[in-house]
Amino acid sequence: MSELQTARVFDRRIFTIAAVLFPLIVLAGFARTYYLSTFFDAPPIPTALVHLHGLLMTAWVSLFVTQVWLVSSKRVWLHRRLGMAGIGLAALIVPAGLATALRAAKYGSTSTPPGIPPLAFLIVPLFDLVVFVPLFAAAIYYRRQPAVHKRLMLLTAINFLPPAIARIPIASLQALGPVWFFGLPALLAIAWFILDTRRHGLNRIALTAMILMIASYPLRLMLLGSESWLRIAGWLTSFV
Repeated sequence: MSELQTARVFDRRIFTIAAVLFPLIVLAGFARTYYLSTFFDAPPIPTALVHLHGLLMTAWVSLFVTQVWLVSSKRVWLHRRLGMAGIGLAALIVPAGLATALRAAKYGSTSTPPGIPPLAFLIVPLFDLVVFVPLFAAAIYYRRQPAVHKRLMLLTAINFLPPAIARIPIASLQALGPVWFFGLPALLAIAWFILDTRRHGLNRIALTAMILMIASYPLRLMLLGSESWLRIAGWLTSFV
């Protein structure tokens, strides 16, 4: 097997693993409170907006899995066409996610961790979107450079993992707080990047994107309880 073929096999395996883990982690996190909530003693979904947000994010997970399958089955032409639909989906995810986060911050939500004021916690879901936008925009910009495009798309998937990881119903893990729901995505990203770099060499764009994502984690925690952020959060929630 040539070096090029070996590299392709490596990429196929990595993205297949991602396509399996991404929906499994999302299902593990949101099964009790959303997907299978009727089978558990879970509070009802409060608004149609939350349903819309859940539908759009489910569509995003499904799109990621489908796109990986299309590339692995060599249907690149369909992958590219479906990618255009992905741009439209992303354009819906951002405002729906923003509105959902703002309403949860203003009116309260069962998803807000105990002991943390909803206004303060707003910075966590808000930064999910703030990081997603440049990652996805860069992925679209580099869509004609598959080596860069696919790495950025993988990072967009990792970026959306913390909300699901935080909801996985294992008390000992939930007790770890940010160490768990930010630490695991960071470790996954770093482990992937090390393996990818050993196989393909350093990709500076992917490195920059990964640093942006991981650096946002401690930044959120630093700003979460600050007076400056609370003023900004209060101003943002005045629009809903």
